[in-house]
Amino acid sequence: MPEKSLSEIGRIGREKYLKGKQALERNNFDYAAALLSDVLKEEPGFYECRAALRAAQHHKANASRSFLKKMFGAASHSPLNARGQLALRSNPHEALEIAEQILNDDTLNSMAHKLVVEAAHLCDFPKTAVLSLEILFKNSSGDPDIARKLAEALTKAGQVDRAEQIFVELVKADPTNQELAQAYKNVCAQKTMSEGGYETISQGQGSYRDILKDEAQSVVLEQENRHHRDADVSTRLLEEYLARLPAEPNNIKLKRSIAELYAEKNEFGKAIEVFEDLLKMGEAADPAFERAVTETKIKQFDHQIRELEKAHPAQPEALAELRAKRNSFVLEDATRRVEKFPTDLALRFELGSLLREAGMITQAIQEFQKAQNNPHKRIAAMNMLALCFAQRGMLDLAARTLQNAIKEKPVFDEEKKELIYSLGCILEKMGKSEEAVEQFKLIYEIDIAFKEVAAKVDAFYASRDSAA
Repeated sequence: MPEKSLSEIGRIGREKYLKGKQALERNNFDYAAALLSDVLKEEPGFYECRAALRAAQHHKANASRSFLKKMFGAASHSPLNARGQLALRSNPHEALEIAEQILNDDTLNSMAHKLVVEAAHLCDFPKTAVLSLEILFKNSSGDPDIARKLAEALTKAGQVDRAEQIFVELVKADPTNQELAQAYKNVCAQKTMSEGGYETISQGQGSYRDILKDEAQSVVLEQENRHHRDADVSTRLLEEYLARLPAEPNNIKLKRSIAELYAEKNEFGKAIEVFEDLLKMGEAADPAFERAVTETKIKQFDHQIRELEKAHPAQPEALAELRAKRNSFVLEDATRRVEKFPTDLALRFELGSLLREAGMITQAIQEFQKAQNNPHKRIAAMNMLALCFAQRGMLDLAARTLQNAIKEKPVFDEEKKELIYSLGCILEKMGKSEEAVEQFKLIYEIDIAFKEVAAKVDAFYASRDSAA
């Protein structure tokens, strides 16, 4: 069910909404919130009403919230939050209503705003999700996970300019993240489509021929945006790009597309050659292109491994040797890139992860300690540091590191659940069972299905009952 505008709301709902707006303008915030909340019970997709309710909540909070309510208001809503999480599974509209009950009392409650976001996604209310994500983003010191969710919601809501700005900052902070880079490309493509008039087609206004006079160009555009191209399409695109290259020798995007197409066709040597040529161009000599070369070489190894696995008879010794070469290359290449770009802390995080996988825990700790100075990698680096300390038997250091990371996570998202769960497991190993179960209970209240939380909490109460 899409979001609705005022013209799509019934007479009674419209009248009550307008009364709520008048109450808001007269600073009667409690009455405004009550009226607007009632409208949303009947019309959960009425975006203008929800935006007005959010304004009423904000003004009401500024006018009346006490110091104690600021400090303890969020904690007092745990039962409602738990009810909202349960409602998500069967009735996201009810989950939205529960979230608004919390926000009427505590407009900055991050768990309630997260509930709004999850419910809005299930209801296909992107603008509603944006309302809460903007607040979460403002209060999270630019948390990259929240920033990305905000950018994606903005894109879905049609606000591609702001989405593009957020993605630009995210890519700058984490240039080696290929998934992030692809998401940014998708937003740019959507912006191009919007500016070119493609959105009018879905509304029955105009045609592709009105926008692209050359029918062949529309075919190429469609093929470029396919995620899974067949070999014939890749070949045709490659031929077209190679034909353009003599006239556009400094077109970085064109060259990168050529390299990627070569890789798709398993012509890895040619792909690497084009990428390395790009690296010689001043504008392209950056960690992102270094990473592209690395990924192409890894794809080459993986292709060789797959081919060897298909071979008959089986060649286990050759396969083991090739896998060892692959792992050695990945680690050596990450080390080389860190030496070349020593201030790129995202690269240091990547190297730390590889070192930990290789069992080189001391070296991994050094890299994660540096990587935590990157605000976009800080929490993840602290988590990895704790895991490294635990592997070395330094459980007190692991627990303290996780506790510090949890303090820096204002939003109770999946990452925070992981941190709390890890802390609980560490405390268990330290013999602090009661402290451990308190951590598990924090998750249990919100997400009973998370990992082994339910079993651990139930086992604790069962053991206490049997002892009694």
